[in-house]
Amino acid sequence: MHRKQDTPAAEPAKALTPEAERALAEAEARRRRATEAHGGPSAKEVGGREGPEPTRYGDWEKNGLASDF
Repeated sequence: MHRKQDTPAAEPAKALTPEAERALAEAEARRRRATEAHGGPSAKEVGGREGPEPTRYGDWEKNGLASDF
């Protein structure tokens, strides 16, 4: 596996070391196992509240009021 080049004028991609190749393969295997264990890609919430995620800023937000927890 080689790194992706950003532009055609960029220097040629260097070959990865065997350690890096092994780390990438292990990471891919972990991602595959996690996906299989959780029933596929992230499941959609059923019956959740409408609108944006209330904890998206690290606190709970509802109707414009935020509170830490």
